[in-house]
Amino acid sequence: MSVYDFTVKDNKGNDVSLSEYRGKVLLIVNTATKCGLTPQYDGLEALYEKYHDRGFEILDFPCNQFAFQAPGSAEEINSFCTLKFGTKFPRFDKIKVNGKDADPLYKYLKEQKPGRISWNFAKFLIDREGNVAGRFEPTDKPETLEASIEKQLA
Repeated sequence: MSVYDFTVKDNKGNDVSLSEYRGKVLLIVNTATKCGLTPQYDGLEALYEKYHDRGFEILDFPCNQFAFQAPGSAEEINSFCTLKFGTKFPRFDKIKVNGKDADPLYKYLKEQKPGRISWNFAKFLIDREGNVAGRFEPTDKPETLEASIEKQLA
């Protein structure tokens, strides 16, 4: 099993098979628009701009599970992120990352790199074969992931 076996909803409610990202290096992030860590969108976009042409994608999953810091509709969240931070990477529907209602993708990610997700902006690095290659805490700034991303892109 790999991340390619999962189907998620995009921010318009359409099914997206993660197999569409086969062969790419992925960074899967649970995000929020009203969080103290929200400025990490700047760093995420910088990573995306720097590495996208080499086969790197960021998959953004808004999550309202931590202190309700991702309020609003998918459209409102997308508008906020594109206007305030200029993000161009794919954004998906809101999900839960912990508990019995956790999205199946996140259940899988946490099985591969165990532990409860502590807050918004937890990051999972996925290799080109769809395996979880690394897990980073919410406080790990995006720019600190560059060496790990470079290793997977090599």
